[in-house]
This record gives sequence, C-alpha cells and structure tokens, in this order.
Amino acid sequence: MTVTATATKTTTATATGTAPTVAPIQPREPQDIECWGHRGASAHLPENTLASFQAAIKEGCDGIESDVHATSDGVVLMFHDPTLDRTTTGKGLIREQPWSGVIEHVRTTKEPVQPIPLFEELIALLMEPQNQHVTLNIDCKMQNDPERLFPEMSRIISTYPNHASTLSPRIILGLWHPLFLPPALKYLPQCRRYHIGFSIPIVKTYFWNHVEGFSMNFSLLMGSEGQKFLKEARENGKEVTVWTVNDGNEMRIAMQWGVKAVLTDRVGAFNELKQEVIADPSKLQLSGMTKYTFPWSSWRYYALSHVTIRLAGGMYLRAHGQMSVPPLPSTTQLSPASASASTELATTPVGSAQNTNDNDNDDNAITLASEPELEREPIPVHRNPTRRESITAAIVSPIVSPLLPKNPS
Repeated sequence: MTVTATATKTTTATATGTAPTVAPIQPREPQDIECWGHRGASAHLPENTLASFQAAIKEGCDGIESDVHATSDGVVLMFHDPTLDRTTTGKGLIREQPWSGVIEHVRTTKEPVQPIPLFEELIALLMEPQNQHVTLNIDCKMQNDPERLFPEMSRIISTYPNHASTLSPRIILGLWHPLFLPPALKYLPQCRRYHIGFSIPIVKTYFWNHVEGFSMNFSLLMGSEGQKFLKEARENGKEVTVWTVNDGNEMRIAMQWGVKAVLTDRVGAFNELKQEVIADPSKLQLSGMTKYTFPWSSWRYYALSHVTIRLAGGMYLRAHGQMSVPPLPSTTQLSPASASASTELATTPVGSAQNTNDNDNDDNAITLASEPELEREPIPVHRNPTRRESITAAIVSPIVSPLLPKNPS
C-alpha cells in the first residue's frame, strides 16, 4: 500500500536547479483536520502503551503522537518522561538503565497493566495493512543524544521494504532543540521535521527555515501574536498543529483555526465532535456568552502567561545544550531530491548510509542527504546537563508545568 501525502504544499524547481518555492497553505475545513492521539488514547488507557496506540487507531485517529527515549544499551522506547517513576513500577533515569533484564520487566501502574513498548513494536503496528494511513509524530526528547537515538531509529525503519514510500513519509520528527536538526537530516532525511514548542522567537530564530511545520501549545495561539504567527506560517507553507486539546471548547476553537491536526488524549471525543460539526456547521461555534468570554476564561490564554512560559521554556532548553545551529539547507533551499526527502513524499537523495543489515545495495536503504553538501560548523555535541544546568531545569520545570494542559484524570 502506497501512502499519499495531502497535497497542501507543493515544491517546485526549475530545470536549472533554482531554489524550490513553497505554496501557501489554506486553513482546513473541519472534515480535513486530523486527529492525533496524544500518547495514544491516554485519557482512559496507560499512556504510550501498545494498548493505548491500538485504542486510538480503533477510535479513528489519523495519527499517533508518542515520545522516544534510549536506554543505556541503546534500545529505543516509547515513553514520555526521562525517568520511570511517574507512570510505572520502575525507578530512575531511562538512559542509565538497560532494557535487557531491567526495563523490560517494568510495568505501568495504571490499569490495565502494560509493558513499555519498543519503537520497533510501534512501527510494526503502523505497518500492519489496516494501519498504513496513520501518521506517527515522534516527540524526540531533549534528554537523549540524537547521535545515539536517530541511527537506531533509522536502522529499524530501514528493515521494511519500500519504507521510503510506505513508512518514512508518515513519520514526523518532533524537535524541541536545534542541536537535533543536523542529526535528523543526517540519519533520517526522508522523515518530516516539525518543531515542538511554546515560543515564537525560538521558532523564528532556530527552526523557521529548517522544518516544514510547528507543533505548538494551544494556549500560545490564543491572542493576536499567536494568530499572526499562524497566518505567517501558512503564508510560508508551514503546517501548524496544536497540543494538548482535551476541552470541548478548545477543540472547537482549534477547528475554527483550521490547523493541520489537533493532538488530544480524547480521540473518541474529538472525532465525535468533528462529525457533529460536519453534519451541522453551526455546532462549530461556541454557545451563548461563551463565544465572548472564552478568550479570558483561562489565565493560560493571557499574554503574561505566554511571556512567562517563553522565558522559562528558554531556560529549560538552554539547560539541555547550547542554543545554536550550524548552516543548514532550508526547506526552500534544498535540491529537488533533498527537498522531497526532508519534506514531502520521499525521493532518495544522492549518497547511501551504511546500515547494520549488510544490505548496502538495497534500494530501500535510508540514504543521507548529500546534495547539497551540508556545511557544518563545529557545535557542542549533545551532552547531559551539568549540575548547575540540572538545578536550573529542576527549578524551571515546576514553573512551566502548570502553564501546560493537564491530562484528564
């Protein structure tokens, strides 16, 4: 089965090799807005488990959002936190413990009790014939070293025949930190790249020219600055998704914005509302006085909270590595081959990457984008935070967390 991307963005180039141009994106109608299960169907099942992913697909999601961490023995897990403590019977940092003999025996504390799934298990689920319409949005957590994480993900993806047409175009690498951009292009050029964040200045400074979309905190887009950003992104052919939208009124507002996708723990509830709106467009509007009071109904929508989370979030990012990025080809400066490999439907670029399956002659092997050659400046390699930075992150996290939507109990 061949996956076809929605033709909302076109990339063209002349025969002389001039830079491609990107067409603006129009706001989507409700029937075209996708529903991505945030950590699966996590409202009623243990988050980031195969049971949660399967339930989200059954409830009609168009995509799954999940998170990745690498263990000390290099196994890639689907898990949100850097530590096991909050949701499982395990304790401590994932990166300091092996999968074999340790984490493989950890189980969720929420019922029904589940093991922690592997990246390869989720990929296998999405490669089942009935699931090959589902997008995978991977939140690449900053606590990982991308030079360890991405090669292993690339190896797993490469094991599937025709992955360049049936799998890679469905995978979105969600990147918080600019240090993840060069490794993403190096190891996974055929996957799409989005920035995940809550700061428009960070988007503009580090990510605007190097990703094709932005996964933004819903609250950030409330207000004039957020709406201006949404308009500018569309004019420049950039997709926008919003997280984490569990309230019915916020679902309606997100649909009014016409974003590409809504990330929600409540997949069934969102799809039910979407069908109601399609059948009766008047149900898209907020009722009664709510239509007037909604923008002021939560302090998370206020400009002061946006400034606070921007400052705190910036501190948190800097605690995980220097905020810099070397010169990279932008999404509108790539050659036709490289542009399609890193944005829309994958076209294999020049230059092959070595993989661990001894199939160097396999036409389906993931290849590196070497046209044009990436001019790399020395930048700090991803590292674990220093003690001072860890203390900063520990202070900032309680500030940031209350500003973000909570999962339903």
